[in-house]
Amino acid sequence: MKAITYSTYGTPTALELVEVPEPKVGPGEVLVRVKAAGVNPVDWKLAAGFLGHVLEVRHPVIPGWDVAGTVEAVGPDTYDYAVGDEVYGYVRKEWVQLGTYAELVAAPVRTLAPKPRELTFEEAAGLPLAGLTSYQAVTRAGVAAGQTVVIHSAAGGVGSLGVQIAVHLGARVIGTASARNHDYLRSLGAEPVLYGDGVAERIRELAPDGVDAGLDFYGEGGVELLQSIVRPGGPVISVADNDADSKGAKHIWARASTADLTALAELADTGTITVKVGHVLPLSDAAAAWELSATGQARGKIVLTV
Repeated sequence: MKAITYSTYGTPTALELVEVPEPKVGPGEVLVRVKAAGVNPVDWKLAAGFLGHVLEVRHPVIPGWDVAGTVEAVGPDTYDYAVGDEVYGYVRKEWVQLGTYAELVAAPVRTLAPKPRELTFEEAAGLPLAGLTSYQAVTRAGVAAGQTVVIHSAAGGVGSLGVQIAVHLGARVIGTASARNHDYLRSLGAEPVLYGDGVAERIRELAPDGVDAGLDFYGEGGVELLQSIVRPGGPVISVADNDADSKGAKHIWARASTADLTALAELADTGTITVKVGHVLPLSDAAAAWELSATGQARGKIVLTV
């Protein structure tokens, strides 16, 4: 099968489209024929060696965790899916090696759920990591109807999903963003606040009695900002600050969860959340996709089609 690989830590130029053996399919796994694979910043950060101290990486690596496709085969003692089923998932395994930038990927069933019916394969491939991150941040914070929540970096791929989920739960959402994204946040149901100097004061003007919870999808001072405006004892959750726990907040990583993926699919199928795909490239252009992702200027999800 064809797959994108890299054999050493490096830049996007290290990526190659090569022929590799088809993956074995073990108990509790299915073989997925990949229709689309989502591109996330963690993909190229892993390839650059930034997370080697956290995750086991075994070269050569096929990158990618997000996938949407169809079941090609099932492993022994695997009755969760049948051949031909449409699935999507966050295929993060015990170590980094056999990912989703390929024609086929062996995926543990715990990492998959039925694909949202109303989404294209490209849209579905853009949902798992960003969706799980935002969904689990919102739920870990205990966001509920009637609360006021601040989402720092609310217009990005993760933040915009967090806005939609929190609004769906009945919360009042204040979101920080650049001025060009304020109309977009309003369309999602959030009250936008400009980034930069004075942001804490601008939030306090909107919520003079304080806020109930803060979600940091930015890093670089986001935890401290939210701690200064969240009421004492209120949760501050960060997906971007690795030192959040030492600061009295909580740092979370997205966890593969069939239940959470199923909940996200239901939200997508009812139109409660939307997945904005900004760029669709063929698998052979994975390096260009990484370069685009690294600029931080891409609007919407970047997806590779296989």
